[in-house]
Amino acid sequence: QVQVVESGGGLVQAGGSLRLSCAASGSISIINVMGWYRQAPGKQRELVANIIISGRTNYADSVKGRFTISRDNAKNTVYLQMNSLKSEDTAVYYCNVMTIGGRNYWGKGTLVTVSS
Repeated sequence: QVQVVESGGGLVQAGGSLRLSCAASGSISIINVMGWYRQAPGKQRELVANIIISGRTNYADSVKGRFTISRDNAKNTVYLQMNSLKSEDTAVYYCNVMTIGGRNYWGKGTLVTVSS
């Protein structure tokens, strides 16, 4: 069984910072892609950023220059450093893990609330 657990969400003022963490554990093979998605109330889930095992990163245009994704392959952990937060960043943030075999796993989400 595989567990994907996010942490680090919370309430922050606009312009502030938060760091999210996500750890995958259990019977999981080599992880190819680790990523963060978010879903705001009344909106569809969207990709925020992901990082491939090689270290290549991909960001949504709305977070470029403000968010930084990184990973620790030895710990099966991915991080999302979020700076200059805006009210529109308010959402539930979900961690996604995809193995080299194509298996996909999701965390339960962590709420980020940015007050203006």
